[in-house]
Amino acid sequence: MVDKLNNNQIGLIVGIFLALMHAIWALFVAVTPELLQQFIDWMFILHSLKPIWVITSFDLMNAILLIILTFVIGYALGWVFVAIWNWSKKSKK
Repeated sequence: MVDKLNNNQIGLIVGIFLALMHAIWALFVAVTPELLQQFIDWMFILHSLKPIWVITSFDLMNAILLIILTFVIGYALGWVFVAIWNWSKKSKK
């Protein structure tokens, strides 16, 4: 069993994962906004909700900012999770 996790390594993994998911989202918005709108409407209906969100036109700068922001947030969340994990493991000894 792993005694201690690496904050930076897990932070990078989570940050890259979230950034990649949002890069794929941005690509779908750029390429197939109508299909994406139908998917979102369907997801709302599955949850018994009235669809209220509308896909807007693709903006490259917004897409880049979204990807950067989600990477930073993912890195921070991964880092904090590992810090709490390592602290909890240390306090049990």
